[in-house]
Amino acid sequence: MRATHRNSAPTTRSDPCRRLPSRPADARRTVECVVAERCRARAIPCGADAMEDALLVTSELATNAILHGGGITGFDVDVDSGGVRVSVSDNSDEMPMAAPPADGPGRLHGRGWPIVCRLARDVRVAQLPCGGKRITAVVPLH
Repeated sequence: MRATHRNSAPTTRSDPCRRLPSRPADARRTVECVVAERCRARAIPCGADAMEDALLVTSELATNAILHGGGITGFDVDVDSGGVRVSVSDNSDEMPMAAPPADGPGRLHGRGWPIVCRLARDVRVAQLPCGGKRITAVVPLH
């Protein structure tokens, strides 16, 4: 079973696991809910460090979709013995990239994509047929 979130799917306000997130915090709550539910149901262990990594990757993907992609247009979460698979879609056709290093502590952007690539075992970017892209990252559970 996969939790799939799309703009055209009906959503229920009372079930945070089934809503299309509009903010990074919403995306993190969805991942927490789905991971807890799936790990318990499948007797898959998920340590605190793995959950923290999955939540950070989720936050970065959601933030990038909002800041650079025109908003989150699709969101999927799944869990199997290999890890937590998070997919975030947006309206932008531009591929993600790390910003070049900047001098000084005032640099506010450009760190998210390297974080995603470092924490995830597998990261894939796919162009969507109707425009936009989907980024899928798999964060190991162990």
